Amino acid sequence: MKSKNSRFENVDFKITNWMAENGIYILRLSIGLIFVWYGVLKFFPEVSSAENIASVTIEKLSFGLINGRLAMFILATWETLIGLGLLSGLFLRETLLLLFLQMLGTLTPLLLFPEITFKHFPFVPTLEGQYIFKNLVIIASGIVIGSTVRGGRLISQPDKLN
Repeated sequence: MKSKNSRFENVDFKITNWMAENGIYILRLSIGLIFVWYGVLKFFPEVSSAENIASVTIEKLSFGLINGRLAMFILATWETLIGLGLLSGLFLRETLLLLFLQMLGTLTPLLLFPEITFKHFPFVPTLEGQYIFKNLVIIASGIVIGSTVRGGRLISQPDKLN
């Protein structure tokens, strides 16, 4: 009869192995879904909750050359392409480059518009600021996904490699 500890170890091993085998794939799909979802919303005026902050940020960064509606179309296309790239796994390096460039842009309102992104700078973000800060998780996800473009993978028991 197996002890409770060895049964736990067996289940833990199976779960950990499953996570190592599927985690990055699930991460890529989930981030891809978010990008497609949020990107498609931006194609429709006044639907995306990020429309105002995104359009004024792009207008400011382009020195007024790109108006709000064009900014939203460009951003919608950009985000949808990132999402499709992550969902399909095709052109992953290029997709991640687009993701990291887009993430740089999403962080700029924290500096350009602190009166919109913070209730009390720099410790109490507004809802818009919180929306922007969640992108740190997306950046970290992109780094993890990027670690696999040359065949890297997660290993549940690295001590068993040697």
